[in-house]
Amino acid sequence: MVTPHEPKQDRSRATRQRLLEATIDCLAEFGWAAATVAVVAERAGVSRGAAQHHFPTREDLITAALEYMFDVRDGQARAEAATLAATSGPARTEAVVSGLVESYTSPLFKAALQVWTHAAADPALSERIVPLEAKFGRAAHRRAVEALEVDDSDPVAHHLVQATLDLARGLGLADVLTDDSVRRKQIVQQWAATLHTALQG
Repeated sequence: MVTPHEPKQDRSRATRQRLLEATIDCLAEFGWAAATVAVVAERAGVSRGAAQHHFPTREDLITAALEYMFDVRDGQARAEAATLAATSGPARTEAVVSGLVESYTSPLFKAALQVWTHAAADPALSERIVPLEAKFGRAAHRRAVEALEVDDSDPVAHHLVQATLDLARGLGLADVLTDDSVRRKQIVQQWAATLHTALQG
């Protein structure tokens, strides 16, 4: 049964999503300084008042955008996992490593990086962001464990997965200023082969 409130709720959800997507775009393309409520509202095609109705402060907007990035990345990871079903052996390991690394060169990562950098010098924002990042880190580790089909209770496997995520993040950072794709591909291939051998041991 359709209620009279649903169209308004749908509009509200659509406005909120446009604002979150615009926030990510502004952060990734122009950096922290440009990602103000006013700029984001303009990019999303809504009034500043409407933006502040959903997100009263810039910190509310940024925090919600990080949560939204997490949800988007989680959906992407599930789709990637589905494509791995028919792959096994070294090819699967390389596909997983490649997918993890590429996720750290995406606009989502570049947007998150802007927030992390600013939060390092802003205690109030840091207080909001650090727990979120811990949550995201645990989820990323869990997804990698599932994709690599390893036993995370094994300390060696656990540390190898974490090292893979740390490597992926580092390669993502190297790509921020210059196109590092050629070197990144070589490193992915080498690390995937090393990782596969180590995980089989």
